[in-house]
Amino acid sequence: MALFEAEPGGLSPWLEKKTKIPKKCEFLLKYKYIEQKANGAQMSIVKDFLLQLTLMVIPIFSYFTFILEKVKEDRSIKILMTLLWGVSILLCMSFPVEYAEAARLDIRFIPLLFGTLYLGVWSGVFLTALIILYRLSFGISMGFLTTVMVSIITLPVILSVQRLFLRLNKDRRIIISTGLSFFYCLCGMAVSGIMNGFSTNVVKVQGIHLLFTVAVTWFCTVLVEKIRENHQLRLKVQDSEKFRVISELTGVFAHEIRNPMQVTRGFLQLLDDPELPYPKREYIKLSIEELDRANEIINDFLTFGKPSSSTDRAVNVSEHLKRTAALIQTFSVNQQVEFQTDIQDDCWIKADPQKLNQSLLNILKNAVESMPNGGTVSLSCHHTASGHIRLTVKDQGIGMNPKQVQRLGSPYYSLKEKGTGLGMMVSYQIIHSFKGRIRVESEEGVGTEFIIDFPGVEP
Repeated sequence: MALFEAEPGGLSPWLEKKTKIPKKCEFLLKYKYIEQKANGAQMSIVKDFLLQLTLMVIPIFSYFTFILEKVKEDRSIKILMTLLWGVSILLCMSFPVEYAEAARLDIRFIPLLFGTLYLGVWSGVFLTALIILYRLSFGISMGFLTTVMVSIITLPVILSVQRLFLRLNKDRRIIISTGLSFFYCLCGMAVSGIMNGFSTNVVKVQGIHLLFTVAVTWFCTVLVEKIRENHQLRLKVQDSEKFRVISELTGVFAHEIRNPMQVTRGFLQLLDDPELPYPKREYIKLSIEELDRANEIINDFLTFGKPSSSTDRAVNVSEHLKRTAALIQTFSVNQQVEFQTDIQDDCWIKADPQKLNQSLLNILKNAVESMPNGGTVSLSCHHTASGHIRLTVKDQGIGMNPKQVQRLGSPYYSLKEKGTGLGMMVSYQIIHSFKGRIRVESEEGVGTEFIIDFPGVEP
């Protein structure tokens, strides 16, 4: 008879004593013990992977639940999120997945990727330095050198697509982030193989790391974009409720406000006697101009709050763009603004001519006003391969940052000192009513470009 000693807690209590058991049972008990150990190891790996995933999700929900609603300054949001992603990196590296002997897996790259793509260059540089310094605290080894080499290779690639990433739609963002994650894992596999040798064990471990990292990157990007989409939808619902209230009040108050305004304007014109002293005449002129501006604001409220019935028909947008450009040129002569046009003939869309002119006039006027020191406004209109009509308006003005671009067309948002934001808001509403799409590309100190696509129609 053979003697089998079980580890404490490994088998049932009666086996913890030195007990003689039949030889046939010895093999079965050993097999059962090995199976239990393997299952325990698998559960430990699953637990570690779930912990890594949780460390990715916590900063995302913290941002949308607490930071986005309570912190208004963009710079403060970036600092807080950079710190959150930094804590996530430290925890991921402190509690890695112990997959095999000397095989420690973590997904530190994902916080670095999200911090760089969504927050910008300085966040990416800070998080990369944090990874390298914290890895150095474990000692200089082949793992540390691998971390440094992979970081040096991947960070410039991420930075090169960061600005493009912010301008893309949801689906393309998911593709880019997943692709960058795949690229990082391939770099890690190549560098690790070169420095440690391409053994079966190394390839297996790196392959598992690649699958898990890419899968978590895809999941987290989808999660972020979906929550962002829902958040923006909720804001639109809130805005629509505000607009409903505006539409109910606008018609009532517009008539009551306009009557005393017209009376006041009439008496001011009567008082405008050429024999009056110059300062008083200037005061009267300024008062009339301000009354006219107030009347324009009321008109914008009426247009936006109670849209008139549309009489859409096929119109040649090329002619309307030329006419609007000629009209705005008279306004921009004193501001040293030049117009360059590349307008293709016979670009037909379905629209209301009057509303189309109003929206184009607002956009061109904003382009001119964004260049207080003069510059060039470039206009183009042409057919696209997809059958759309594309209008572009590009200026050399002060430009906008991504957050300002995102808020463009929102209620009561304007970059002008005396602006209400209603003009651009009305333009957005009109263009969307013609089934048009607006894309804005802007850079501070360089300029802004409006790209508007309308469905093309036959004349």
